[in-house]
Amino acid sequence: MNVQINGLKEQIPFESSLEDLLRSRQIDPASARGIAVAVNEVIVRRNDWSSKAIQDGDAIEIVTARQGG
Repeated sequence: MNVQINGLKEQIPFESSLEDLLRSRQIDPASARGIAVAVNEVIVRRNDWSSKAIQDGDAIEIVTARQGG
């Protein structure tokens, strides 16, 4: 199915959860810190990543907090 991830169009398998998507990008949801995810401009709580089904056409933003000055 076609989705947009951080502004780029990508294809992912049908019936993917948000957790599946993160794992495919080498992000371990169990140990990931400083990561926020929004689907269609709505923040998805970490506890909901495994149950949040991705739909065709969704716009997903994955943001990682960085420290700096």
